[in-house]
Amino acid sequence: MLIVFGLVVSMFLQSVAAQKVHEVGDSIGWAIPPSGGAQAYVNWADNNKFVVGDILFFNFTTNAHDVLQVPKASFDSCRSDNAIGSTITTGPANVTLTSAGEHYFICTLGSHCQSGQKLAITVSGSATAPGASPPSVPPPPPAAHSPPTTPSPTSNHPAACPPPVAAPSPSSTDPTVNTPPPPPPASSSGAVFASFFLSSLALVMGLFF
Repeated sequence: MLIVFGLVVSMFLQSVAAQKVHEVGDSIGWAIPPSGGAQAYVNWADNNKFVVGDILFFNFTTNAHDVLQVPKASFDSCRSDNAIGSTITTGPANVTLTSAGEHYFICTLGSHCQSGQKLAITVSGSATAPGASPPSVPPPPPAAHSPPTTPSPTSNHPAACPPPVAAPSPSSTDPTVNTPPPPPPASSSGAVFASFFLSSLALVMGLFF
């Protein structure tokens, strides 16, 4: 944003600085040339460069001369046909050059134009001097970039899982392992039953005898 604003200001200042006021005829002013006829204004125009925005300063006395812009045909014939704008009768006068191309001015009083009081100029549409390059716009500063991160050799691979640890098998010698008691031997069960049977039999026999 600051670069664009600076460019606009630069172009504006350049345009103001390039605007120039040209005093028509220099020391002759806007009058009938004392010698040489219209060639005096031809030489003056050849020694000046005109661009859009420049000002022509016609230095003359009111009612002694006037200024009228005309097309080339009227300029050549010193007539006011098809005039461009109105006749300027009050001097001195400023005329701003608002367009590029050929511009023609005459004095319409008496035979002043026929006596050489006429001016033809060529206006350029650019204020840039021939051969001069337009102002360059500095490139925007490069965007800041963070340094690339070098991937870790193992960053793209999942971490290896440790092998599962097998549970130790119970050992018969381990005192903390609880083992079920062995079943009672068959002989002891039979002895208990036989003892119970004999006791019951003795009780029955005692009731009868």
